[in-house]
Amino acid sequence: MSLVEHAKRELELCGQFEEDPAYAQSIVAAVAAFASYGHSGGSAGVAIHQMTTLLQFGSLSPLTDSPDEWFDVSEMSGTPMWQNRRNSEAFSTDGGKTYYLLSERDGDTKVMHQARPAKAGA
Repeated sequence: MSLVEHAKRELELCGQFEEDPAYAQSIVAAVAAFASYGHSGGSAGVAIHQMTTLLQFGSLSPLTDSPDEWFDVSEMSGTPMWQNRRNSEAFSTDGGKTYYLLSERDGDTKVMHQARPAKAGA
């Protein structure tokens, strides 16, 4: 059984095709696109990880301190604050030199990260 056939069967068994056929077909199409590359066991794991990150609007490389990568949301927050354009859960109070991720906050405690220096001319 192919990966596409497996996806169709599982979506049918859980009732997804009956509930929302267009949605189910979109998932099958995504699985078919993934399967069309012919991944090996090793490349499939890497591709799945990268796709999961991208589908969640995550970044694949370290965030940088480039001003082009950060936009000022101070007016909305009422305090100096920048949000990253590549990873919307990354916020900075110093224009992108350091940042924290919303998913790593624990109450008022923030895990601070150092942004990578932007490449010259980037």
